[in-house]
Amino acid sequence: MPKFSIFDKINEMKKEIERNLGEQPIARLMAENGLKAQDLVAASTKQITHKMVSRACKGRRLTPGVQYKILDALNKAAGKNYSIKELFTY
Repeated sequence: MPKFSIFDKINEMKKEIERNLGEQPIARLMAENGLKAQDLVAASTKQITHKMVSRACKGRRLTPGVQYKILDALNKAAGKNYSIKELFTY
């Protein structure tokens, strides 16, 4: 029976969970509304960072809590009512 190291197990787990999912629709929606990361950070009543917004646009997998913070900020900054499904493909 072959022995597997902890590193083999970690590499296998990394393959199972894809974290980088490509550019997300939120990037297009922000561009259409003429918004930048700073606009979302400023509009948010919750604590979000430029890094969170950047990760959202690039397709880095976010927790549901961060997704809803980004959604809330985008809706306030754009003056529209988007849903999570319109912002993210995952």
